Amino acid sequence: MKRKRVKELLENQVTGEKVLVKGWVRTKREIKNVAFVALNDGSTINNIQIVIDINSFPAELLRDITTGASLAVTGTLVASQGKGQNVEISASEIILYGKCDPETYPLQKKGHSMEFLREIAHLRFRTNTFGAVMRIRHAMAFAVHKYFNDRGFFYLHTPIITGSDAEGAGEMFHVTTLDLENLPRTPEGRIDFEGDFFGKATNLTVSGQLEGELGALALGEIYTFGPTFRAENSNTPRHLAEFWMIEPEMAFWDINDNMDLGEDFTKYLIRYALDNCREDLEFLNKMIDNGLIERLEFVLANSYMRLTYTEAIKILESSGRKWEYHVGWGRDLQAEHERYLVETHFKRPVILTDYPMSIKAFYMKQNDDGKTVRAMDVLFPGIGEIIGGSQREEELDKLTRRIEELNLPLKDLWWYLDTRKFGTAPHSGFGLGFERLILFMTGMSNIRDVIPFPRTPRNAEF
Repeated sequence: MKRKRVKELLENQVTGEKVLVKGWVRTKREIKNVAFVALNDGSTINNIQIVIDINSFPAELLRDITTGASLAVTGTLVASQGKGQNVEISASEIILYGKCDPETYPLQKKGHSMEFLREIAHLRFRTNTFGAVMRIRHAMAFAVHKYFNDRGFFYLHTPIITGSDAEGAGEMFHVTTLDLENLPRTPEGRIDFEGDFFGKATNLTVSGQLEGELGALALGEIYTFGPTFRAENSNTPRHLAEFWMIEPEMAFWDINDNMDLGEDFTKYLIRYALDNCREDLEFLNKMIDNGLIERLEFVLANSYMRLTYTEAIKILESSGRKWEYHVGWGRDLQAEHERYLVETHFKRPVILTDYPMSIKAFYMKQNDDGKTVRAMDVLFPGIGEIIGGSQREEELDKLTRRIEELNLPLKDLWWYLDTRKFGTAPHSGFGLGFERLILFMTGMSNIRDVIPFPRTPRNAEF
């Protein structure tokens, strides 16, 4: 007999049918001569109830059906007599695949802290919360690909190992095969990478953007979606050392096209989640954040407010608020400033443009005022910045001058500058941190809880 998933059985509810279901025991209780087992196979937040006639099965088998044990159950799908479910399975055959020692199994029927669950990240998928988060994460990854594919974008795989620093921040993980106990040195005392695998210094990428631009300037519209890395010693609920980025790049698009895409894309993802992940969202809304669904619907219901960085600074300065971080033109905005604009002042998502050149990356299109660039950040309630992007600087002389001003290695970016020599064109793009998106979509408060195995300072377990 072919196995059926719990989700399918609960949705179809064809009573009288003989079915085979497999999964893990969530709970077991006994009343007189009947045992009730809640079985879950990960396909849904909901369990299916297995009704067992105690007199029909060996006592030693029933004794080993404990929380966490793995079972195959054959039986008849019948209308449920109890509350909480419409159908249940009357068991006729049970196979115990794997016992689970109740004395040492850490996931018993009680609440566990997120900190504790991070310590057992190899098992936390079995909890309702993390099952819901991971199913939503999958749905969002699928929706990302569907959105761009349906709009004619091409998925470009940009390298994870790179010789360039897209952000110029220098916070990169080095990649090497050299003997760290005996590093070769040049006569000047520097590390000699000539004998290294790539013959030069290489790193894990912080962004696929620069390579993405190369693809866009031939294919038209592309997007990347892959892991990126920051060697930033930040122990905060918003930072990871390894995270996933979605980065579309579009030839012949200007800053306004870019803003339109950012708004349409984020709304599409939210709508997809509300349409396809309703049960998981309702669980998280009840157990984790009781404003979650309301906040998702709030974003869908409102057009995003668009204003310049300069206008935002004036609003913040005249707000009368005491800020933890000082507000002033030329300073980067912090989460407290971004959330004030979204949640208190405008009461809708915000797109900020035209940031000071001094606080933005070298590749952003310079405005005629000589002070600002055509950057755009999309700000959301609860988390602040969710998208950062810009129109890219397509003029060779301006781009070269900016690279030199920042003392970046011009010779290492020769390939990037070539695109400005050979048929340059206006183009734009942005980056969306996938985990930031999942934080927003789930109501979770710590970014370490929306990625299967978080990589953070001093933590590379599992």
